[in-house]
Amino acid sequence: MDELSISLPIAERTYRLAVAKENEELFRNAAKLIDKRIKDYSTSYAYKDKQDLLAMVALEYATGYLQNDLLLSENETKWKEKLAAIDHALDEELKY
Repeated sequence: MDELSISLPIAERTYRLAVAKENEELFRNAAKLIDKRIKDYSTSYAYKDKQDLLAMVALEYATGYLQNDLLLSENETKWKEKLAAIDHALDEELKY
């Protein structure tokens, strides 16, 4: 795995990271997305400093992550139930 050292500007600070070469664009897009959401929050809400905006962005993305995780878990359970029903139906059909 080739690692690449990159600098990402987030909330008017630059962060240096070592990332896998194939993930560079992903990290750059994530930093741009974070900055965009910070800008959106700064025009919509009163804040004391960038920390407040970063906290709101982190909360937004963390809740989205948890919602997606829950949805994936529910879908996995549904698919397992459907596959078990299909497996049972096939077993019953093959008995005859």
